[in-house]
Amino acid sequence: MIEVRNTSKSYGRTIVVDDVSITLPAGGVISLIGPNGAGKSTLLSIISRLLPMTAGTVTVDGMDVTTTPGDVLARRLSILRQDNQILARLTVRDLIAFGRYPHSKGRLTVEDRGHIERVIDYLDLGAVAHRFLDELSGGQRQRAFIAMVLCQDTEYILLDEPLNNLDVKHAVAMMALFRRTADAFGKTVILVLHDINFASCYSDRIVAMRDGRIAYEGPPEAIITTDVIRDVYGVEAAIHEIDGQRIALYFR
Repeated sequence: MIEVRNTSKSYGRTIVVDDVSITLPAGGVISLIGPNGAGKSTLLSIISRLLPMTAGTVTVDGMDVTTTPGDVLARRLSILRQDNQILARLTVRDLIAFGRYPHSKGRLTVEDRGHIERVIDYLDLGAVAHRFLDELSGGQRQRAFIAMVLCQDTEYILLDEPLNNLDVKHAVAMMALFRRTADAFGKTVILVLHDINFASCYSDRIVAMRDGRIAYEGPPEAIITTDVIRDVYGVEAAIHEIDGQRIALYFR
């Protein structure tokens, strides 16, 4: 369980996350949605300790993220950021192997190599595993970074806009993979998404943010409504139910 209590983040007089308190239960898929500038990515970065908070506390299974040793936290929680920089000429397999660093400290064991190969198979990256990252398409590179995070094998997997650079086919496959990862392996997958229909179809819970605060939280049927979408995004939407899934169609 991740507990966020009275957490804020500001830059000078600009408040980006404003006194947020929320409990994110273990297990399942949780999507953070909201307009640009709502504070979604900042909140995810605070939870993962990528950004220091201005006020408040965050705990992961009772461990305070500000005081827990990095290697301990990294075996419990992993994150994929939006802006992944390629700082060296790495192959896909080399990148994925970095996910094992919290476990092996760079000295890969037989168990580590098994994790690497399983993740390569899981994301269907075998055909490009030997290729350098700068030789790949944006979508292939994004899948490689996601593979690295999955290879870390943590209880909590945080993904900031993981569908960036993916076409519709691969975006659907990736969301299905996140759903399968949560269900088959008991993981907690927390996503920042812009597509609320993906959030609706694949999430157990949706957290809607606006102006740095939690505006709404609940199961998809409570969040994917005309009134909530109007309030959070300022647009009108018609909601249709297809095969038990709530789908929003925007018309202004």
